[in-house]
Amino acid sequence: MLKLLIAPFRWLIRVVLAIVILFEEWGWEPLQRAMAAIGRLPVFRQLEAAVRRLPPYLALVVFFLPGLLLLPIKVAAVWLMGVGRPGLGLAVIVLAKVLGTAVVARIFALTHPALMTLPWFARLYARWTVWKDGLLAWVRTSAAWRTARTIKLRIKRALRRGVRSA
Repeated sequence: MLKLLIAPFRWLIRVVLAIVILFEEWGWEPLQRAMAAIGRLPVFRQLEAAVRRLPPYLALVVFFLPGLLLLPIKVAAVWLMGVGRPGLGLAVIVLAKVLGTAVVARIFALTHPALMTLPWFARLYARWTVWKDGLLAWVRTSAAWRTARTIKLRIKRALRRGVRSA
């Protein structure tokens, strides 16, 4: 009986996590490339080189630092919503999420070799990757995903035909 009651919540949690992970997957590589381009600027080049040379545990601290630094910004966004500025609060959360993903993606690319020398981190990362891939496979087999993908492809084809005929 308890399993029947918990099943819808497990499904809901899975859907919410899938949405978050899909956003991360969608944004991770393009945002990381954008941050890498910024990292080629002389001011940031030295900073990135220093981050690459960090020992494993210091690399771990640097990797988690952006998440901690964004926490007060997200709290401020919730406060804005609470005082009647929901649009501004939502904009702050979205901007913080995009910028946070960009920074974390770049820092992870820089610290990945050092982090993978930590046996416990390497194990957790491998487990996370397997779990995430399974969740994404579940999403991609869903009817909603297949329908959205079909619509996206039809729109792309229609746009291409429109561009060619113009």
